[in-house]
Amino acid sequence: ELFVQYLATYSYKHGRGKEKNALTYSDLSHTAEECETFQFLADILPKKILASKYLKMLEKEKRDGEVREEDDEEEEDGGEAVGDSVGS
Repeated sequence: ELFVQYLATYSYKHGRGKEKNALTYSDLSHTAEECETFQFLADILPKKILASKYLKMLEKEKRDGEVREEDDEEEEDGGEAVGDSVGS
């Protein structure tokens, strides 16, 4: 109980809660990201993003992953050719 009370109080004081006279999720997630004491909560309290932004991020990661795989394949192919010529 004391931990939750401390987290809420800290987030309220250091967030925008004073302006709105309320504690918001974004105040909690900001505290988890910025305060070293609460860093372990960053995975539990991630920043909110719109679903459309999340889907775009996933698509970009997928494309980047495909590009990296292609680069890895080219390096492996190039490495074999060099190894064959060195061994000859």
